[in-house]
Amino acid sequence: MRTMLTVLLGLLLACAFAPMAHAQADVANLVQENSEFAFALYEKLAAKDGNLFFSPYSISNALAMTYAGARGNTAAEMKATMRFHLDDDRLHAAFNRVIADLNGDPKKQAFQLSVANRLWGQKDYGFQPAFLKIGQDFYRAGLQELEFGNPEESRKIINAWVEKQTKDKIKNLIPQGEITPLTRLVLTNAIYFKAPWQTPFEVEATRPGSFHLADGKTVEVPMMHANPMAGVLVRDTFSLLQLLYKDRQQSMVILLPKKKDGVAELEKQVSAAKLTAWLKDVGAYEVDLKMPKFKLTTEFKLNRELIDMGMKDAFVQGRADFSGMATRENLSISAVLHKAFVDVNEAGTEAAAATAVVIRGESRPPRATFHADHGFLFLIRDHATGSILFMGRVVNPK
Repeated sequence: MRTMLTVLLGLLLACAFAPMAHAQADVANLVQENSEFAFALYEKLAAKDGNLFFSPYSISNALAMTYAGARGNTAAEMKATMRFHLDDDRLHAAFNRVIADLNGDPKKQAFQLSVANRLWGQKDYGFQPAFLKIGQDFYRAGLQELEFGNPEESRKIINAWVEKQTKDKIKNLIPQGEITPLTRLVLTNAIYFKAPWQTPFEVEATRPGSFHLADGKTVEVPMMHANPMAGVLVRDTFSLLQLLYKDRQQSMVILLPKKKDGVAELEKQVSAAKLTAWLKDVGAYEVDLKMPKFKLTTEFKLNRELIDMGMKDAFVQGRADFSGMATRENLSISAVLHKAFVDVNEAGTEAAAATAVVIRGESRPPRATFHADHGFLFLIRDHATGSILFMGRVVNPK
């Protein structure tokens, strides 16, 4: 009898924990898929010269909300481009868990990390209730109605929300001209992060040092110095450093090529799968660390990159299918905008990013009435020459 009770209790516990296990597996799958998208997009953005910084999570989050309203081939292309493999219900539920985990409890942690979403829709447009419910239930993205017939006022309201969510680090996410009277919906994501290092750098130890450029030149920059315990991995062509933030919940990972001009070559080696494998092999060392202080602000319009990655129909009026959002007219994406900020200094790191997906409606010509229900003249004209080829009149069509 006791054995049977033990078996039944085991079955009950297994049934109780099975959904939790599945949910955790879905989150792990989503994080891996988002990482694969991150490196694929990095490859596109890295083709441009200069510094680069962006938030792949913010972009994935904003486009996942947009994907909730996509149908047909538009949805299929978005799903493939974003590397989403989970069924839609499980996908949105997994994003919901990631958002909850990232936001956490600010009172119990030494770092600040927040994710916020919002939908901005044309007033009285009539968006599909199911689409709005996904935004609210899974992405905490309530709908705020705006009058896009006044583009500048709408743009200021959205940008002000982004500034507030990113502690004023991301300003003017949506530039003039991106919001028009044809705009029907804007989906926004904002992410903010600020954390002190596990072992802060001493400000007094920062001094000018040489930083080598790929063309062989050097520039003098403020170089920070410290001797923290950190994760290190050394390979033939590069070294990896994993530097922890306080509470050990986040870290900065730095990949340093052996060659002074080796960044482009290293970029070709890196992938989500390789990074996961490398991080498993890091060892703990006391590190003689020297790295520059730096502050970056970057911005992108990601239309071309996403189209090149396979998300084609979503941007084409007449082919895009966002009927899951609304059905009163054909909707398409007019812009995917992203802006990011990072400040790395002796105390720690502050970073913020925001993404906006701008959805437009169709351009309709002005309406007129012309009822040819009585006698009329008509002519056939050649446009190239202006010649009237035929002309006549109708007084009785029968």
